[in-house]
Amino acid sequence: AGLFQIIAFVGFLELFVMKDSANGAEPGEFVGDFRNGAIDFGWDTFDEETQISKRAIELNNGRAAMMGILGLMVHEQLG
Repeated sequence: AGLFQIIAFVGFLELFVMKDSANGAEPGEFVGDFRNGAIDFGWDTFDEETQISKRAIELNNGRAAMMGILGLMVHEQLG
């Protein structure tokens, strides 16, 4: 029953909450624009160059986190 609840919850989020076109943005404005109007940290007040820079910084932080987790998993398997 628990697995079904998790799958149903994730399905609900995918279909109704996490949409690229949320908050009046055009679909595909940029990949990963999941703002839903609940939390707004002033993203629209930044100029285009700052937005691109912040997206690149966030993407690189995500990549670094993935490599860190991968390193921990490899270390756990080897040692």
